[in-house]
Amino acid sequence: MISIKDIARSANVSHSTVSRALRGSPRVGAETTALIRKIAEEKGYRVSAVARGLVTRRTDSIGVVVTTVADPFVGEVVAGIEEVALAHGYSLFLANCHADPDREMRVVRSFQERRVDGILVNASRVGTLYMPLLAEMKVPIVLINNQYPGGEFAYSVRIDSLSGARLAVKHLVDLGHRRIAYLGNRYGLQADSERFVGYRQILDEADLGFQPELVVHTEGTPEGGMSGMTRLLALPQPPTAVFCYKDLMAIGAIRAAWEGGVTVPGDVSVVGFDDLFLSSYTIPSLTTIQQPKHQMGCLAAKMLLELLSGGKPQNQLILEGRLVVRQSTAPPRAAGQE
Repeated sequence: MISIKDIARSANVSHSTVSRALRGSPRVGAETTALIRKIAEEKGYRVSAVARGLVTRRTDSIGVVVTTVADPFVGEVVAGIEEVALAHGYSLFLANCHADPDREMRVVRSFQERRVDGILVNASRVGTLYMPLLAEMKVPIVLINNQYPGGEFAYSVRIDSLSGARLAVKHLVDLGHRRIAYLGNRYGLQADSERFVGYRQILDEADLGFQPELVVHTEGTPEGGMSGMTRLLALPQPPTAVFCYKDLMAIGAIRAAWEGGVTVPGDVSVVGFDDLFLSSYTIPSLTTIQQPKHQMGCLAAKMLLELLSGGKPQNQLILEGRLVVRQSTAPPRAAGQE
């Protein structure tokens, strides 16, 4: 393997001069730098990232914590992060926390041990615990679709879940539905709370009243959507429409309806939240709230890179969702149906 000392002998300079030249130091003349780099290229020399990190105290790497890579939503967010990171010479370390708070904290600490320059956390379950951790780690952390209050390091990029939920439920009310259920994610924390508030607000504004039996919280998975929809359809007076916390749950809800002989949207309308790429391919295609997933990843990565360069970005970026109407929603089957 070629070393700096080998290049130094070929260029007839000291190995410290070679090191400076490869780092682009102004202390080495342009002609000498050009010669050294030419020799290094011809001999196939590659700068060690570990060695460079020891000198610069930077590893040009970013840690990314996600709930699970099995979620298509996460994939689109990470794609945005990767696009920005690679364009600026950064590599990514990706880890699942599986919605486990203890595991999330262990993953973040392991990234610290790997000496990553910064950390991005998607859908954190322990956001408020990052404040003391940040003071200890001194590594910038940006949350995606979550936030933590106050403090110098409180940086986040998230969707406006409340206004998105309002759009979804108002769509159902405008279609004529009066018995509308909410299928929530028991691990959704802040986002679930905001979507539930939006749901309640539209019901109140439409003078429909709140019916607790129409609210079910399960896991944020297709299986959770199936179990939640099964419970709702078993009610003596089932809902005519269901607003789901996320598309994966809505897809499970549609499957449960089909297995129970209930048609969508004939017997019950279903609305999701995310607009995953597969949501336009379900039967029926899913009405949903579109989140700018790729953009969220890009903006979070840019925010983190600005922090790493010593800048002071805006603490919180809140993005708006958009209602995408497809085939899973329609007016109730009969006028006056509840």
